[in-house]
Amino acid sequence: MPASSGGGWSRLYQGKTIPVLTVLLFLCAIWYAGAVYLNSSVLISGYERNNVEWDAGRLVSDAWAMERPILPAPHQIAEEINKTVFQKKITSKRSLVYHAWVTTSATLLGFAFGALLGIMLAVGIVHVQTLDRSLMPWVIASQTIPILAIAPMIIVVLGNMGLTGTIPKSIISMYLCFFPITIGMVKGLRSPDVLQLDLMRTYSASTAQVFWKLRVPASVPFLFASLKVAIAISLVGAIVGELPTGAVAGIGARLLAGSYYGQTIQIWSALIVASVLGMLLVFLVSVIERLVMKKMGYGT
Repeated sequence: MPASSGGGWSRLYQGKTIPVLTVLLFLCAIWYAGAVYLNSSVLISGYERNNVEWDAGRLVSDAWAMERPILPAPHQIAEEINKTVFQKKITSKRSLVYHAWVTTSATLLGFAFGALLGIMLAVGIVHVQTLDRSLMPWVIASQTIPILAIAPMIIVVLGNMGLTGTIPKSIISMYLCFFPITIGMVKGLRSPDVLQLDLMRTYSASTAQVFWKLRVPASVPFLFASLKVAIAISLVGAIVGELPTGAVAGIGARLLAGSYYGQTIQIWSALIVASVLGMLLVFLVSVIERLVMKKMGYGT
């Protein structure tokens, strides 16, 4: 019995659980201290203005319980998430699950568009030398334009074309996420070495056979690495796309509403939900990656 207990602690220590919890506790401690530091100036001004006697204990407790703090404490954010995620119907406009789904739908659609565009561009760049010389520099240059600058223009142009709602947000997501997919896929399609290509030529393989039997299987690990980056960026694009439209639904809309009314707890809860959503989407891609790689014989 003691041996198994020691083995369990050893596995926890050598695995990811203990390190992750240690970092999490350290961040929470810094967060609580930062909440006291940032909120104390507002509280002290109020104490002095109202001639209220205070000490360090009261300052700390009040700093962690402000209705509109500069920096909310972690437990305040947890309470807000509990109220808006678990205690609201998912169809309610006050539910973060509802807003997360609105953003997720735009994220997934933009991710699908971006993946299709990125793969098509990569195939063209690898097989057509003219595209490699002319198109690749523009693909790279496209990412130097700040998304906050072009997002309003995309919204206005597509709005005049009668496209509103999810489509403009998905286009912005596509614009952000196609780049890593293109770069990763190009790298993957070019990953077979000269000996492998010469062997295919020895077997009189056609260009299509070289593509499907050699280049595509070799590119799968590169593709999934890019997809995990791309889906996280796609989520950012969907949220950014909600900001210039004055959206009434979505995580971006929650951020806007919190900013308008000074509800910092609402802002932080929306950010935490967005980060959790991003992790879930990346995890979903990772699960698909493991299934595909196992099917292809890369691992067990």
